[in-house]
Amino acid sequence: MPLKQRKVLLTGGSGGIGRLVAIEFVREGADLVVMSRNDAGSAGARHLHADFSTADGIAAACGIVANEEPDILVNLAGVQFFGPIELQSFEDISGSYMINLIAPVALCKAALPSMRRRNSGQIVNIGSVLGSLALAHFATYSSAKSGLRAFSEAFRRELVDTNVSVTYIAPRAVRTGLITPAIQKYAEITGMRIDDPIAVSAKIIAAIKQRKKEVSIGFPEHLFARFNALLPRIVDAALAGNDRKARKLFAS
Repeated sequence: MPLKQRKVLLTGGSGGIGRLVAIEFVREGADLVVMSRNDAGSAGARHLHADFSTADGIAAACGIVANEEPDILVNLAGVQFFGPIELQSFEDISGSYMINLIAPVALCKAALPSMRRRNSGQIVNIGSVLGSLALAHFATYSSAKSGLRAFSEAFRRELVDTNVSVTYIAPRAVRTGLITPAIQKYAEITGMRIDDPIAVSAKIIAAIKQRKKEVSIGFPEHLFARFNALLPRIVDAALAGNDRKARKLFAS
């Protein structure tokens, strides 16, 4: 599907992947609106401030989406906590679920009436391979992305017999600001691969243009996630060694 003159509303467009995705949308000729907490706008796009960490902020963002009536909504905004759950504050737990799960669900709901009226549109939810392969020390992030994947699947089924499509995209780790020194160390001791954001942003744009239903980025993680769905206890055993190594990063 061509993006030229399509109104696209992108959340998280000031982040490491978001900036690159925004550039591609503008290059493709889309009418781009970026919503993020950071006021640094992308060239060629309108920027609207949004805070997805609170109920009031999400409600305000939903009003923006309903008013803008986008042809394509891309939920890319996200946060990540790395570490044992007992070290995560209640505020961080709340923020993780609000930003990673509740906000995109609410924004999908806000975008839907105008898409139904036109019988045309596309919802794009950016998840993570951790939504299908939950890892120790990424508990809230993994569970929020798992919820987003399930929501996207159910939402797609609700829209059967319409021309509104739902695309779920699951990258693995990407070299952005979310890769802290601690996560870099984790990657080194566990062999976790970290992808180039330029390559990932190009795959996201391609999946949107092709109106894919679900796309996983990264091998062998994609295969491992499928194996986890069938035989999770075997995956428990396979990951135990890395989990023990990672635990040492948090030893006091």
